[in-house]
Amino acid sequence: MSKQVTLKNIEGNLKFFQTMYDIVRLVDPLRKSVLEYSECKVNEKHEECYNYWENGKICDNCISVKAYNSNKSFVKLEYKPETVMMVTAIPMQAEGTTAVLELLKNVTDSIMVGSGDYNEGRLLHSIVSEFNFRIIKDKLTDLYNRYFIDDRLPADIVNAAVSGTPLSVIFLDMDDFKHINDKYGHISGDLVIKEVGNVIKNSIRADTDWAARYGGDEFFICLNNTDYDEAYGIAERIQKGIEKISVSIQGENICFFTSMGIHTMKDSMITAEELLNIADKKMYEAKKSGKNCIFGNVL
Repeated sequence: MSKQVTLKNIEGNLKFFQTMYDIVRLVDPLRKSVLEYSECKVNEKHEECYNYWENGKICDNCISVKAYNSNKSFVKLEYKPETVMMVTAIPMQAEGTTAVLELLKNVTDSIMVGSGDYNEGRLLHSIVSEFNFRIIKDKLTDLYNRYFIDDRLPADIVNAAVSGTPLSVIFLDMDDFKHINDKYGHISGDLVIKEVGNVIKNSIRADTDWAARYGGDEFFICLNNTDYDEAYGIAERIQKGIEKISVSIQGENICFFTSMGIHTMKDSMITAEELLNIADKKMYEAKKSGKNCIFGNVL
């Protein structure tokens, strides 16, 4: 944005916005809460912003976090049962407050797609779901991608700090993976990466944890409400699972090993970038110590 928008700028225009949009609300994208703005004061309404979508969980592809992180306005389509909504997220400048203005408009019957019954919202629901899925998912492993890390990790850090629960992350890198690609080709390498993704997915809790392919042969795992000892146990389970991967490439049975760095955030609060960097450094310490091992610490 060339010019930052302040809460004071929009105060006099809220009624006008409400004539054009079905829902006009102010949210804190990191705490996932709806805010109340009156007479230049911002108060938390103790209402979770994602409850509006009736899915009972934090949105995987949060446009408001993206707007806040990038300091730019974004528009996306989102859906709730039987309704497709167009959401505009505008970052706000507010002293001491993280705030994003969300403008929601029902476009179920006003946006047309290339085929099908334009009066039937179900086809549009399917398209929106597929589109949002592709933005945040890694095509090869079906894990999340780096875009998702940037959006979701800051919110999980805030939630851990507010609830007073530990948050553990694991940075995983395949040992000597370049040798696999160089000797057997990228198709074989992709097969291995896919198998590693399956091991990770089956080693974490689907309802509270998540994992992403950070890039190439690197993976990032976020374990909510998990202390260091629990995280270390999960890392060992992943490590043993990867060692058991049975892949025959050009008649050879290949074994795979990993180096992992763990960091647990407890009784403190650091940024997502700092958390990533600490876990990454621990992973490189594991590499330098001889590979195929796990290093970590608690802050």
